[in-house]
Amino acid sequence: MPRSDVDLHGNAGATASRQGPPAGSSSAGLDALQDSASRIRANVERVIEGKPEVVRIALVVLLAEGHLLIEDVPGVGKTMLAKSLARSLDCSVRRIQFTPDLLPSDVTGVSIFDQESREFEFKPGAVFANVVVGDEINRASPKTQSALLEAMEERQVSVDGVTYVLETPFMVIATQNPIEMEGTYPLPEAQRDRFTARVSMGYPSSAAELRMLESHGAAEPIHDLEPVADALEVRKLIEVVRSIHVAPEIQQYIVDLLTATRTSSELRLGASPRAGLQLLRASRASAALDGRDYVLPDDVQRLASSVLAHRLLPSAEAQVSRGTAEQVVATLLERTPLPGSASAARSTAGARRR
Repeated sequence: MPRSDVDLHGNAGATASRQGPPAGSSSAGLDALQDSASRIRANVERVIEGKPEVVRIALVVLLAEGHLLIEDVPGVGKTMLAKSLARSLDCSVRRIQFTPDLLPSDVTGVSIFDQESREFEFKPGAVFANVVVGDEINRASPKTQSALLEAMEERQVSVDGVTYVLETPFMVIATQNPIEMEGTYPLPEAQRDRFTARVSMGYPSSAAELRMLESHGAAEPIHDLEPVADALEVRKLIEVVRSIHVAPEIQQYIVDLLTATRTSSELRLGASPRAGLQLLRASRASAALDGRDYVLPDDVQRLASSVLAHRLLPSAEAQVSRGTAEQVVATLLERTPLPGSASAARSTAGARRR
């Protein structure tokens, strides 16, 4: 995958000179963000062994005001990642165990008639929390899955004609088993598109699995986790991320990637405009975690597969050849020209790559 650290902040062409940080951006804010993110990451990694990139993406999604989908086979730590991130934040957390008999009202809430007041009283459902952990989301029926659609996109819930606004931050961390497994329902396209990123845990390395046996064998480390940040602090970090500068060339690069997914013969469904917005926000968060107040093409490329792949549907020909959406994204990254001139990108990448 081509990578470039070209500094793009204004002029199209070769390497544009960097302009000053945008209003609202400050080194102090970035320093505070990195400090908080380091504490959260270290806390989560006390439980999740040997998966630093997965933990990083979870942090990126949190700071990008998005939602995270964790997909893999049972037993590799999907729920543990979701719970450890939730426990690291001193805010309201609710867990929903998705089952075939779960009702939409269990998620959103229901209005109950009060005999004393002779009025209907709204009982909030599990979605009314800062962090909602949805375990095995694809074991519930599509009707119940759809109960999250409005909450995830609009940060509100409508019940019986009344709209209830959800508190910020609001993040859904959902786990799902591969759809080939018994008793699962594939998430509809509209549901998948609301998740900012999808990650797979994968099996740990031998060394990480040995450390896990040593640390988890006698007790569960997650029970000893203490919060290292609160909701107010997370809101401040999100404001810092919002101030990260994205040059017009970077925005055009994102649009070019989206267009490439829509015109690829290997895909029958390309990325939506929402996918572009999520990729931009995630790239801002990634830049902030690296201590930068501006986005590089590297940030977009690093996150493209996690943000785009789960939204794409391979064509019948690609499925026959066992091609995956991740492979298609990697190919499109190779084909899509980087912002600025190619020669400047190559020379600058070699000089500034971290």
